[in-house]
Amino acid sequence: MRAVSLIARREFRTQVVKKSFVVSNVIVLLAIVGGIVALSIFSGDDDTSSSRLGLVGQPALGQTLTATGDALGVPVEVSDSADAAAARDRVAAGDIDAAVVAAPGGAVTIVSQDTPDSGLTMVIDSAVRQYAQDQALVAEGVDPAAVAAAVAGVTVNTEVLDPPDPEQGQRIALSIAVVIVLYMQILGFGMYVAMGVVEEKSSRVVELLLSTVRPLQLLWGKVLGIGLVGLLQLVMYGVAGVGAALATGVLTITGTAVGVLLSTIGWFVLGFAFFAVLYAAAGSMVSRQEDINSTSMPLMFVILAMFFSAFAAVDNPDGTLSTVLSWIPPFSAIMMPLRIAAGVASPLQIVGTIVLMLVVTAALSWVAARIYQRSILRIGKVVSWREAVGSR
Repeated sequence: MRAVSLIARREFRTQVVKKSFVVSNVIVLLAIVGGIVALSIFSGDDDTSSSRLGLVGQPALGQTLTATGDALGVPVEVSDSADAAAARDRVAAGDIDAAVVAAPGGAVTIVSQDTPDSGLTMVIDSAVRQYAQDQALVAEGVDPAAVAAAVAGVTVNTEVLDPPDPEQGQRIALSIAVVIVLYMQILGFGMYVAMGVVEEKSSRVVELLLSTVRPLQLLWGKVLGIGLVGLLQLVMYGVAGVGAALATGVLTITGTAVGVLLSTIGWFVLGFAFFAVLYAAAGSMVSRQEDINSTSMPLMFVILAMFFSAFAAVDNPDGTLSTVLSWIPPFSAIMMPLRIAAGVASPLQIVGTIVLMLVVTAALSWVAARIYQRSILRIGKVVSWREAVGSR
């Protein structure tokens, strides 16, 4: 363990002190926070300012216009105009949005610079009809207030068997973010492991290292060291993103957001462990950086399959596809955080998939370690997976 920890610390320090690592992460963190702040500014622009109306004739109609606008969610401010000509001048000057000119016979004309907003037209139309109805009731000796009180007593109740989740939009956004982040982190740092192994092998540094440590110690030290770098980066991104989203109000589901962040971190550890040992084995099978794609391509295909299947399940996280794949390692590493973000994963499913992922990862680690041990000192020819697994 002492040898593994020494190698892990060396790998961790080597990565985090690189200028490119520091600069790129500062840029990404600024982009995350800046993007969320910009989103909160533009998405929060739900201005419901009142429309300005000028009323000519029928002063009592003004109260009906105001009440109708409030009821329909389209507030209006009504001011009186001396006559139709004055109202038109006010519209032309931009002092009011529209003028309502009421003729003695009951006809009403809307005057506006351009085609009036549909919501404003609906308010005026409804108010004029309500006002005409009230006037007709008064003419017949009926109190409009009594009629309104009687009508108000009649209510229509709605019973929804499957009410929509008010947090669904935020959960979908969290799910998409989880899928993208895990895809990038697992693929990126898995390749870091492979490239690090190839670099040491091509420069013959590995031969010096193996004179003092065992191959498996070197393997696990590299995986742990680079894994800690990936974990540090993920925590920075997650804390910055979730913190900025909660602070700006882009996310309001605090408990869910924190839970998703913690589950994403945990599943990154499991997913990275699954692939990192395989990437280390893939790196040990080649002697040049340009050959790494030939042995790591199968792993990339699996990660891409995970990515696309997760995106296909975002809209239906409780469907058959996501439910089945969440039990199959390594798809669990992306599917379970997605289901946790969507709020459809039960505690039994979470615990069960974690145990299954650990068991499969342990078995693959044993296989990958044997491949690494057999291939790391073989210089020159690219070792195929079939040859590496089947060699004695």
